Amino acid sequence: MATWEYATVPLITHATKQILDQWGEDGWELVQVVPGPEGSTNLVAYMKREKG
Repeated sequence: MATWEYATVPLITHATKQILDQWGEDGWELVQVVPGPEGSTNLVAYMKREKG
């Protein structure tokens, strides 16, 4: 059975694509994007990748 590790990544709105591309190159898969802490204009990405 696969085991996973997870990360939360703050996304800066003007660099979202570059941030996600970099994490993707490191083997991370985007699971979900949610609004940041209350009052923040940024987003938070939840990522996962298989442990190995």
